[in-house]
Amino acid sequence: MGFKIALGGDHGGYKAKTFVIEMLTKQDHILHDFGTNNEESVDYPDFVHPLATAVENEEFDFGILFCGSANGVCMSANKHQKIRAAIAWTAEIAALAKQHNNANVLCIPGRFLNESELEEIINSYINATFEGGRHQRRVDKIPC
Repeated sequence: MGFKIALGGDHGGYKAKTFVIEMLTKQDHILHDFGTNNEESVDYPDFVHPLATAVENEEFDFGILFCGSANGVCMSANKHQKIRAAIAWTAEIAALAKQHNNANVLCIPGRFLNESELEEIINSYINATFEGGRHQRRVDKIPC
C-alpha cells in the first residue's frame, strides 16, 4: 500500500495534476483530489486551504499542489502553521525539500515542466526521507 496523498491546485496546474494523478494511481497510492477539475480560471486559495487543513490534521501523509508558477499555492499553503510547503522544479530540489526541510506539501510549477520532469520530481520527493538531526532543530523554528 502506498501513501495517502492530497492533491489540488488551480487551472494553471490542471494538466500537470491530471498527469500526476494517473502516474500515482498506477503506483498504488491513495489519492484525494481537492480540485480544480478543469482549466477554467479559479482562485487557487479555494483549493489550497482545504488541502492544507487536511494535511495539518494528518488526514494525509502529504500534499501536492499545482499551479502555473507554484508561487500562489505555496504562499497560501504556508499560511497554515503546520504546513511546510516547498516549490520544486527539479528532482534534486524536491528531495532536499523533504530531506532537509521535512516539507509536507510539494508545490509544482505546472506550466514549466514536461511529463518526464514531473515524474522525476514526484518520485524523488516520495522516495526521500527527512534526515532529522541538525535539520530537525531548524524545522522546529519555522512556525511563528
